Amino acid sequence: MKKSSIILIALIAVAIAMILVIYTDSSTYSTFTEAKEKKTELYVVGVLNKEKALHYDPKTNANHFSFYMYDNDSTECQIVFNGSKPQDIERSEQIVLTGKMDGNVFHASKILMKCPSKYNQDKFEVTETNATAFNN
Repeated sequence: MKKSSIILIALIAVAIAMILVIYTDSSTYSTFTEAKEKKTELYVVGVLNKEKALHYDPKTNANHFSFYMYDNDSTECQIVFNGSKPQDIERSEQIVLTGKMDGNVFHASKILMKCPSKYNQDKFEVTETNATAFNN
């Protein structure tokens, strides 16, 4: 191959790589304020507001769980999760939500919890819970 062909292929590869980096989801953590602005599914990190009640009644609707959480900017928001209540959410040290805002409510499609390990206080367990899909 000619030297000019190799340079042209390398330039095309670099251009494609740059386009992919620019247009792909960077998977960075956001806040509830950013979630209101973007209206797309994203990740929000925060802690459970333990002063407010968790709402889960499996007799009425086993796939509806709501609670309040503070993000990293200390903004509080109501969270609605279409799934069962994750086990030991009250013990969680940190919560990562995947979802999007609808008005002033964050609808989570996935909950990832960082909880202290019951065997070793220096280690943490990570638990992931997905929302239940409904077919209408």
